[in-house]
Amino acid sequence: MFQNKILMITGGTGSFGQTVLKRFLESDVREIRIFSRDEKKQEEMRIALNNPKLKFYIGDVRDYNSLLSAMKGVDYVFHAAALKQVPSCEFYPIEAVKTNVLGTENVLNAATANQAKRVVVLSTDKAVYPINAMGISKAMAEKLMVAKARTQLEKETVFCATRYGNVMASRGSVIPLFVSQIKEGKALTVTDPNMTRFLMSLEESVDLVLYAFTHGEQGDIFVQKAPASTVADLAEAIRLIFSAKSPVRTIGTRHGEKLYESLISREEMAKAEDMGDYYRIPADNRDLNYAQFFSEGEEKIAQFDDYTSHNTNQLNVEQIKNLLLKLDFIREELNA
Repeated sequence: MFQNKILMITGGTGSFGQTVLKRFLESDVREIRIFSRDEKKQEEMRIALNNPKLKFYIGDVRDYNSLLSAMKGVDYVFHAAALKQVPSCEFYPIEAVKTNVLGTENVLNAATANQAKRVVVLSTDKAVYPINAMGISKAMAEKLMVAKARTQLEKETVFCATRYGNVMASRGSVIPLFVSQIKEGKALTVTDPNMTRFLMSLEESVDLVLYAFTHGEQGDIFVQKAPASTVADLAEAIRLIFSAKSPVRTIGTRHGEKLYESLISREEMAKAEDMGDYYRIPADNRDLNYAQFFSEGEEKIAQFDDYTSHNTNQLNVEQIKNLLLKLDFIREELNA
């Protein structure tokens, strides 16, 4: 599928973008374009990887013209550029809109203008029943993707998305924080011991992206089935791995945090297709015939539950330990 093709990754210098990049560098793709606004990280990546397949483009997804130029000749686009930190977006919600919503529209429009084959938009569980600005902006990005997919012509760019929970050991996530606190001899700060989160590795998240590129149809959203754990059990597993005696201190939830995360809403579960390791949520392609929204109801919704980190497979401390020990980040920190 990717042989002799050109791939562009927006936000390619982030932890997620870098993992996607490494997987594609091993493939027979002809060229990979890294599009981001961080020239320092681009320079570091250029020096570290020193790969002729890599091309670097400075730009911001908020700027349509920079995307339009960088996307010339591109076959596939993975859109990972986003404002992701929940507290930051709470204080600067309009900035989340500019990057996550308007930036996504720019990516989709530039891809169509350049006749790219497919765009996969990276989304998050926080887009389901969103309570914070980051989640609301990503939910709008999903809605925008589906709406634009609905109007694409038969041979135009295919738009789809992947929605994932917490990616273990990604930049800014809780696992690196716990490890850092242990190494500095500090207490592990837990927001709420009963809070649950999905556990997904970076490699698994890339598998989901590849699945979407291969199987996605217009407006599809793909979700990986993932286990979960409480934050308390996650902290305990990390303490055991590092043989740490650091105490655990509860500090309370931060701005916009949820007790648990939802990957698929009840309403989506009523139409979701079980693909084995993944769920496919097909686009709602009803038009503005209001009878279909207000006169013809949906009876199946009451038969389903949301798919959440509270009701998915819950891992115990020993299982979490075994999962964490497979992570490169944990192994590197143990050997540091």
